[in-house]
Amino acid sequence: MGTSLDHADANADADAAAAEFHEFFEAHYAELARLAHLLTGEADAADDLAADALLALWHRWDRVRDADHPVAYARGVVANMARTRIRSAVRERRRIALFWAPRGSGEAVDDPDVPAVVDVQGALRRLPFRKRACVVLRHAFDLSERDTSLVLGISVGTVKSQTSRAVAELQRLLGPQTSATHIQAAVAAQPSGGDR
Repeated sequence: MGTSLDHADANADADAAAAEFHEFFEAHYAELARLAHLLTGEADAADDLAADALLALWHRWDRVRDADHPVAYARGVVANMARTRIRSAVRERRRIALFWAPRGSGEAVDDPDVPAVVDVQGALRRLPFRKRACVVLRHAFDLSERDTSLVLGISVGTVKSQTSRAVAELQRLLGPQTSATHIQAAVAAQPSGGDR
């Protein structure tokens, strides 16, 4: 008799976990896809990265739902997956550039992805990952410095310095006439690519 009750309790727990995850998915999928898009600069990959992150979260759902900040945990998973994707893409571009480089010329090969006209998305893509992540989380997602530090697993001081440096670098890339306020507003207004 106890075995059937234990089995029924396990099914009820599984159903409750599935319902909680479904609610979490519905509430945060679009936000996670937008984060992936802004971090990678690839609208097409945003949905895939968000879905992959949510699948990883489902596999660890007991740990995620017990976390102090489940949404920060989810953002951290997306940020880590985006970092891995960016690193893979950079390695692939380098291999392609080396393959097509003239042999023995000693000339540097220009990065084929550098846009002729630098816009906010293009400028974001040119930032190192941590700076990009800080400025995106702070200004596109309006997270506090503390929440950004939780997502990225870095100190609040590092968030402050990386965000400040990122804004300065964006000003340099976008031109001296671009104010920090304009950059913050432009980053916040970036489309998600993952909206449904």
